[in-house]
Amino acid sequence: MPHPLLTPDAVAAVERAVSAHRGRAWRVTRFTDLDARASHPAGLLAGDGLTVFAKLHTGPDAAAATDREVAALALLTTRAGVRTPVAVGTGGVAVPGGHVLVQEAVAVRDDRLESDWRAVGGLLAALHAVRGEAFGATDPAGYDGSFGPLPMSSRPVASGRWCDFLVERRWLPFLRAGVDAGRFDASDPFVGAVERLAARLPELAGPDVPPALLHGDAQQNNLLSTPDGAVAVDPAPYFGHPEADLAAVDVFEPVGPGLLAGYRDAGGVLDPGFPARRDLWLVGHQLAVVAVDGGSAWGRQFHDRLAETLARCR
Repeated sequence: MPHPLLTPDAVAAVERAVSAHRGRAWRVTRFTDLDARASHPAGLLAGDGLTVFAKLHTGPDAAAATDREVAALALLTTRAGVRTPVAVGTGGVAVPGGHVLVQEAVAVRDDRLESDWRAVGGLLAALHAVRGEAFGATDPAGYDGSFGPLPMSSRPVASGRWCDFLVERRWLPFLRAGVDAGRFDASDPFVGAVERLAARLPELAGPDVPPALLHGDAQQNNLLSTPDGAVAVDPAPYFGHPEADLAAVDVFEPVGPGLLAGYRDAGGVLDPGFPARRDLWLVGHQLAVVAVDGGSAWGRQFHDRLAETLARCR
């Protein structure tokens, strides 16, 4: 079976969009599969003079999901001035059974230097300098995101408190998703441990902070390093606690120490208690990974990591 982005209909739709974007004919000559780095079918489509990144959303919400991602990227650029990929046309094209996000590809540097990590820290500081009126996202168009197939609502909570937002919009929905997927059962000790930690979160979360614009899924593969600086991709932005982004960056792999140095140099304020609180902000990510991929060898390791996190936070 061909890759979903290489069906004749998908290739033709992308070629039409890129040709209109460039003002001259463009044809696909090479494809690089990026499925291993994405939660949806994705790849690089190369042609004369331009390579584009494409990601396929399927199902009845496909067009809306693409539109949300395009809007989210535009929000980061317009509000914080950070670099995001250039959209091809409106940013999405319809294909049979789905919708394809199409962007100009960026030249990614995988072997990051200390200066690259500093640039990533600077990008996060620029985001966090933008303040909101409430925790969550209040734009009527909505900036709800997703973690793979899991929806992430960013609707503000009634109390207006950060801890309540985190528990009601992230921890408990991800925990329920894990139970529904059979990763936990209702009597699993993890369920009670998460609920007990949620009850204690206000006393553990440190000083109150004003709502800051977050990337929302700031794991390092969504903060790319290029020769021209850091670029944000695949965001799920909302207003929250800056430490949530800073903890998420190395949820999958360690990052260089230059990231926090770059964050401070760019004006980011880091409370001295952050290292002790970092585990708190990882609970939601670990719950989400277990819910989505807990049946795989890769996902099962996060079950153990979650157990360790909950033990440290007791």
